[in-house]
Amino acid sequence: MASLGALGLMSGTSLDGVDAALIETDGERVARFGPVGYRPYADGERDLLRRALAAAAGLTDRAGRPGVLGEAEALVTQAHAHAVEDFLAAHRIDRRDIAVVGFHGQTVLHRPERHLTVQIGDGEALARRIGLPVVFDLRAADVAAGGQGAPLVSVFHRALVETIDRPRPIAVLNVGGVANVTYVDGSGDLVACDTGPGNALIDDFMAARTGTACDRDGAAAALGRVDESWLAAALARPFFAAPPPKSLDRNAFASLDPSSLSLADGAATLTALTAAAVTAVVPLLPRPPRFWIVAGGGARNPSLMRMLAERLAPATVETAAAVGWSSDAIEAQAFAFLAARALKRLPITFPGTTGAPRPMTGGVVAHP
Repeated sequence: MASLGALGLMSGTSLDGVDAALIETDGERVARFGPVGYRPYADGERDLLRRALAAAAGLTDRAGRPGVLGEAEALVTQAHAHAVEDFLAAHRIDRRDIAVVGFHGQTVLHRPERHLTVQIGDGEALARRIGLPVVFDLRAADVAAGGQGAPLVSVFHRALVETIDRPRPIAVLNVGGVANVTYVDGSGDLVACDTGPGNALIDDFMAARTGTACDRDGAAAALGRVDESWLAAALARPFFAAPPPKSLDRNAFASLDPSSLSLADGAATLTALTAAAVTAVVPLLPRPPRFWIVAGGGARNPSLMRMLAERLAPATVETAAAVGWSSDAIEAQAFAFLAARALKRLPITFPGTTGAPRPMTGGVVAHP
């Protein structure tokens, strides 16, 4: 199949901003990685998105946009349009070189037990604004068929793994607001799942205690001690023992209360929770991975990387950057890849990744 230029856009559960990435792909392999870009959310925009997350908790209709959710959807659409326009200008890219844009939107609610997942962002309006075809709502078909609609990027992880020479099985771990893993052993069906909290609990804790958006470089965690009893109680929740496929909402563990811990101990304990949740998934995989590749914001946290290396030993743990991938842009690249697959009606979700009844394609195509 011929390759096409695909631009992927991702606004993750960490609420930090919009990533953009251009690739050339036939939907099976990546022929070339192009430039990447980033449009951060301002403090006021991030506050609006947090209020939308809170308001979305009561949604029962995935198309509903009452009150602040309507405001947030307009913001998300506008921010993504700005991200595309700035990206094209910065890299002097002709729109005619882009066949499709993959638009994830902003997840504000994910309730797999109710077969409900909500991503805000108007794909039709974005296509008109940027003058390019947009593939959006990539989770809907899977959810309608009984799947969980997440994690969604596993087929891209497999394509990446096929480009590197590392011992199998390989696990690709993406640590955003929520952490998810893709297991690849070179044979058999894809296996993937969310492992538990990624950066969300740490970020929220730091924001509440210090007003900062995250524990930059894992500095606070590096000074603290893990509260082992608090950690054990958190890990006793049923989610961690459930087999793949499984997924969760950004706020699924918001009821965990680290308020009794000091700043440093709280950061260390929440970081340990992210690492321990990853470790807990190992016995649930077909075989223990021999090699782990960590992407997303969590890969920039030395405290988390140290804890993962300690807990996952004797497996090797490396960052995506260390194997030549773009750690920060990997999800944006994934949605470019998924958009190309959707155009060609190739499957993007599978029984072993979302619980779909069969390999399924998805997405809605909006034309300018």
